Amino acid sequence: MGSEVEISGNVEMYLATIATLQTEEQPVPLSQLAEHLSHSPVSVNEMCRKLVERGWATYQPYKGVKLTPEGATLAHQVLRRRRLWETFLLERLGADADEARVFACHLEHATPDDLARRLAEYLAKPEPATARPTADASGSQVQRLSHLISGQRARVTHVAVDDAVASEFLSAQGIVPGAELTVLAVSSDGSLLLETAARRLTLCRDLATQIEALPIPMEKYADSEVR
Repeated sequence: MGSEVEISGNVEMYLATIATLQTEEQPVPLSQLAEHLSHSPVSVNEMCRKLVERGWATYQPYKGVKLTPEGATLAHQVLRRRRLWETFLLERLGADADEARVFACHLEHATPDDLARRLAEYLAKPEPATARPTADASGSQVQRLSHLISGQRARVTHVAVDDAVASEFLSAQGIVPGAELTVLAVSSDGSLLLETAARRLTLCRDLATQIEALPIPMEKYADSEVR
């Protein structure tokens, strides 16, 4: 964080988690927060009390905790650092998705603002020609996820989402470079019903246009399913 506010890694983790779980400004139940973090209800209650005292969250009895504008700003800074490190580890060092996610969650708490700025500048530079595939041996070309059709399977090659919360959401859903997915349906408004190794989810067209994927030829995944 900046020099004006000193925040522990534990507090940052709570802020980022609440921001990720909070939907449409609705409070996050403390039981959901405890389950997501694998913390005891007592620990969660104590931390949320501290967040309220610092003006970073509000608490509604029987409903849960919700970030204030100041708390949301701090949370988004944490999530931005996480996204930067995850992108660096995945796209520049070739780490697998699980490894990148774990290390990014550690690095986000030890990254000063100046280093985060320099990391963002580095990632904004053109990648080496070999960093991202544009085609595979069969000649399939990388496409926007929004261009895929129902029934098509693909491997994610790049996620270019700028919003930290959206990026964290996609990562939590397994939409990261290297992940394979199947388009189950495409709605009239362009949103996609997808199936990943972990779950089914719906992505709006705007998000889908910010994700690049390499279509997998039908015969390749048909063969793998037979085996």
